[in-house]
Amino acid sequence: MLAQNPAFRTSLSLRHQYRFQVGDRVETYNHCEGTVVRVDIDESGVSIIVRFETLHGEFVYDPYELRVI
Repeated sequence: MLAQNPAFRTSLSLRHQYRFQVGDRVETYNHCEGTVVRVDIDESGVSIIVRFETLHGEFVYDPYELRVI
């Protein structure tokens, strides 16, 4: 049986943390553009909080759902 390495999962999450920084302009999978407000890390992984100009409020995304523009 293969043993899982928890450090490997953490290192992937940390890589995404440095990919997005507060103030970055990002685009979602459905081509909405916004600005990164916060990058949160918890036990479930990395969450990117984005504010859009056209929508009221802040929205949470996985790093895989965004790309820096």
